[in-house]
Amino acid sequence: MSTRSDTLDRAAELRAQPGAIDTLRAAEGTRVVVVRDRRLRIADRAVVRARVAEVGDAEWALLGRDADGAALLLASVPPEHESIDAAPEETWLGLREVGGMLDPLEAEIFVTAVALAAWLIDVRHCSRCGTLLELRNAGWSRHCDGCDAQHFPRTDPAVIVAVESPDGERLLLGANAAWRGTMYSCFAGFVEAGESMESTVHRELAEEAGVRLRELHYVSSQPWPYPRSLMVGFRAVAADEDVAADGEEIIDVRWLTRDEIGRALAGEGPVGLPSRSSIARRLIEDWHRGELKRGVLSERSEPK
Repeated sequence: MSTRSDTLDRAAELRAQPGAIDTLRAAEGTRVVVVRDRRLRIADRAVVRARVAEVGDAEWALLGRDADGAALLLASVPPEHESIDAAPEETWLGLREVGGMLDPLEAEIFVTAVALAAWLIDVRHCSRCGTLLELRNAGWSRHCDGCDAQHFPRTDPAVIVAVESPDGERLLLGANAAWRGTMYSCFAGFVEAGESMESTVHRELAEEAGVRLRELHYVSSQPWPYPRSLMVGFRAVAADEDVAADGEEIIDVRWLTRDEIGRALAGEGPVGLPSRSSIARRLIEDWHRGELKRGVLSERSEPK
């Protein structure tokens, strides 16, 4: 059982118990987190817990135990759902809308529920033989009776990097083509087959901004369920100030001073910044406060 009040107790020992979901659905005091179209109900800066009887038809899984030890289930319901749709529409929020309003435990419940619900919806047939899969381990795995394959929720690692100038006085941000120049952010990309995270950082910065890196520090990570990513955050120092946007994914790159970043964080320009729900925002805020110094993972300027 978890010893930290800010971490979800996932109750892994319950997953292997036969009929765990049915038993918990029938138990008094069990609570349910409902996910509808990758949105959850939020009230008073917390994820709303429903009663089992309120939910009706759903895909079910075990999230774990709530802070007080009560069983916490996930119910993934379709976009149009008779029993739960009586809740006010404005209480259904996505991750970007939630921003930084949730405390660590509520945030972990939120992202775990969204990620697991997406997997329950997306993975119903075996990718090897096409057989309809059987749900097991209280919603955390599926088994194929056709070829005996096991399927588990997957997480796709991605890196995100705050790059500062050699003198440490400016931060390099880029405008993604999808944002049409309205927002600047840190540089990010998925880890490719055979890559380490450090190699991915060097490759992405070289491809998107033409930047060579002098050193690289791990900072922190964030689950990002769109639908199943893990964003691994780094701080890097550029070897020089020569930069060039690739013109396809990144349409502009800019070195911004600490004062410019401060004004942007206050919503006063000169660029728009990511929402408070994202690790990109936290990397930028930490750099602005001078709090991004961490242990060095790599001192090399280019991947070998």
